[in-house]
Amino acid sequence: MRAALDAAEACEGSGDVPVGAIVARDGRVLASAGNARERLQDPTAHAEVLALREASDAADSWRLDGCTLYVTLEPCAMCAGAIVLARLDRVVFGASDPKAGFAGSLGNLLQDERLNHRVDLDGGVLAEECGALLKAFFSDRR
Repeated sequence: MRAALDAAEACEGSGDVPVGAIVARDGRVLASAGNARERLQDPTAHAEVLALREASDAADSWRLDGCTLYVTLEPCAMCAGAIVLARLDRVVFGASDPKAGFAGSLGNLLQDERLNHRVDLDGGVLAEECGALLKAFFSDRR
């Protein structure tokens, strides 16, 4: 999660919400990304999606079984859907997102029994640090 926080902090100055994501397999980091919606002018350029793309390139496969995603903010519905489709084994997130989170806050797409794949989930890891980074970003905007 510390590496995901580093990726989130790297967003500083880009205008992007500081969210960072890491994909790891067998203790090795396959991908690291921060939000880049503003920088790329791409609504899908969330940290999780960018990290999944990079990890798929590194693994030479869209199937990311055996992988864990560490992300500083609870994934939204789009990211949760991409995580399920990529067949990740586990997601570890920091701060909950009561307005858009789909890993327990508004719903739980990652563990929906109607889907053909479910993801192990651990939330609240370094939640205070992850949340503080987001609060600082938004307080500077107001």
